[in-house]
Amino acid sequence: MTRPFIPLSSDTETRPTEAMRRAIAAAEVGDEQRAEDPSVLRIQERVAELTGKEAALFMPTGTMCNVIAVKTHTHAADAVIAEHMSHVIRAETGGMGLVSGLMIEPIVTERGIFTPDEIDDAIRRLSSAPFPYAPVARLLCVEQTHNFGGGSVWTKGELAAVYARAKERSLAVHMDGARLMNAVVASGAKASEFGASTDSLWIDFTKGLGAPMGAALAGSKAFIAEARRYKHMFGGAMRQAGVIAAGCLHALDHHVERLAEDHDNARRLAEGLGAIRGIRLATPTPESNIIFFDVSGLGTDNRSFVANATELGVRFSPVGSSVRAVTHLDVSRDDIETAIQIVERMAKAGS
Repeated sequence: MTRPFIPLSSDTETRPTEAMRRAIAAAEVGDEQRAEDPSVLRIQERVAELTGKEAALFMPTGTMCNVIAVKTHTHAADAVIAEHMSHVIRAETGGMGLVSGLMIEPIVTERGIFTPDEIDDAIRRLSSAPFPYAPVARLLCVEQTHNFGGGSVWTKGELAAVYARAKERSLAVHMDGARLMNAVVASGAKASEFGASTDSLWIDFTKGLGAPMGAALAGSKAFIAEARRYKHMFGGAMRQAGVIAAGCLHALDHHVERLAEDHDNARRLAEGLGAIRGIRLATPTPESNIIFFDVSGLGTDNRSFVANATELGVRFSPVGSSVRAVTHLDVSRDDIETAIQIVERMAKAGS
């Protein structure tokens, strides 16, 4: 069934391809909770190997990966350091606070990428009060790519420098790797090279990789064993989850290299939008598949703009005071050209 609009609001809008549906229908299954589902075991092995970690754990969602990883790394009343617009702070409904009882110390940046010195600054802010008043900084979170930073990509060097400083400061490092494979394709680095600068990380299969469900958290054997305990505690144990894992396996086999098309489409969309008078791009040259832009120069606000665009056949999303566009496998180059034309017509009409 075709959509009534071009779906540019998020890469979570992807739907399984016919080939993926066939793989799902043919999935080998077993009891996941008992570690007897062969498809789940395969995806865990693949992700552990891909990220260079000892083990991996399949979960329904990426948010569950973050919540469980943070819980596994920390104790109640510890502090977590993360970029101020990171997903763990802005888009998980306060899960860290509820589940783990943590303090959060944000690092404010423009694109979601911070430096070793900024880690030290965060630790100094946390420890400004003398012992025993200050919380203990226990965990550093990074996001690859950084969603609200406009799909910005941590380089291997940037991540390695941050990891080294974190280790000097006795911090564990966790990566929200929701779009890790976008970073791999954009940078040419291997997932394991990014994984080498983390203690834990995860991959989401429901973004540009196009699976309907599923994510996998990776780390040491001891870390994953403890994470499995929390997964069961929080209701994440599943039965015949191979029907989910099969779609994720298909995504790894067939949908990684094609992410380059999404990045090309994002650059073309940015080029087209940037040529429209009244639109200001926060990401003039997208590093991956995410674009943020301001429409106030058109004499409208972002929510009105998004509503009008949807009526005309293209769906963006309002984020803060900006508009976000995300390319993915369900958006073709023709869709991009159509979207540009629609926004051009909106601009001429004064919307």
